[in-house]
Amino acid sequence: MKKVALIHDWLTGMRGGEKCLELLCGIFPQAEIFTLLHLPGKVSPEIEAHKIHTSYIQKLPGVARKYRYYLPLFPAAIENFDLSDFDLVVSSSHCVAKGVLPGVHARHICYCYTPMRYAWDMRHEYFPLKTMPFFKKITIPLMLSKLRTWDISANSRVDEFIAISEHVAKRIKRNYGRDASVIYPPVDSSFYTLSEQQEDFYLMVSALAPYKKVDLAIEAFNKLGFPLHIIGSGQDEKRLRKMAGDSIVFHGWLPDEQVLQYYQRCRAFIFPGEEDFGITPLEAMCCGKPVVAYKKGGATETVIGYRPGAQEFTGVFFEEQTVDALCQAVLYARKLDFSHVKIREHAVKFDNTQFVHAFKDRFKAYLT
Repeated sequence: MKKVALIHDWLTGMRGGEKCLELLCGIFPQAEIFTLLHLPGKVSPEIEAHKIHTSYIQKLPGVARKYRYYLPLFPAAIENFDLSDFDLVVSSSHCVAKGVLPGVHARHICYCYTPMRYAWDMRHEYFPLKTMPFFKKITIPLMLSKLRTWDISANSRVDEFIAISEHVAKRIKRNYGRDASVIYPPVDSSFYTLSEQQEDFYLMVSALAPYKKVDLAIEAFNKLGFPLHIIGSGQDEKRLRKMAGDSIVFHGWLPDEQVLQYYQRCRAFIFPGEEDFGITPLEAMCCGKPVVAYKKGGATETVIGYRPGAQEFTGVFFEEQTVDALCQAVLYARKLDFSHVKIREHAVKFDNTQFVHAFKDRFKAYLT
């Protein structure tokens, strides 16, 4: 049996990337995990059953809540791991995981969620210079420039890129000049089950970060007056709560079982941001719920937008990130007769089994 190392940026919660890692752990049950930071109890037992190695980031002050402040230290920390004994290195990367230094004879395959958003395409959304103090206006662009230089250099350590979507594959090509195949992330259709229930409220499940465009949804639903439930938290939460009218309800993060109940009861799922892929629309569609989504990014690969005369559709797209465009899409979706069963049938095409089969086929030489 060949030795396998799984590299993941950090283990601080169970979001989409960690759910992919969980399945990779099942494919490689003897693999060891290397990560910048691990908060015990914050990821699944399947992940924590593996031997987990952490970097010196783990020991820095206040790291559990403020680890993102140590971003300039991440490249050196990820390079510090000794992987010389491993035959296969699989990095599960949205930040620096792909920058590990594999052994001389190891093969390194990167499952790439995105090139670093804050260093490349979305740096202005993460670091709006207009509102920054003068000192940060000088230091942050310099830090990001250095990070991009390292990122370009580090991608040469990857033998093969696998992207989570065609959208991300294009970004890998644009930023790194590398080709990438695509394996879509998985949705657990055995957990997110079909429901014919429909209450008259809308749902978002999202980190409360600027690029998620939760503020756009709040403005739209303030105008529409329809109930909007928002599950999630993040650095933008205080500002968003101040914006929200009486029809907006914030829940923070909830256990998966409670999130499932909201998926099953909502009228439709709202997805206003440009995402690299977006697993939450698929979770909603597995429950038979239509999606109102911005027509850009990964949503265009998972949601089938309604067109007059279409026999199969799972949602409605809006083409501009404006309040009026989102309002019109919500009102239009209210007039359509969606099939809960057909919506789920489409989403199941992205099931866990498809992900596992695709990776096992790719790695079959290392599974014997």
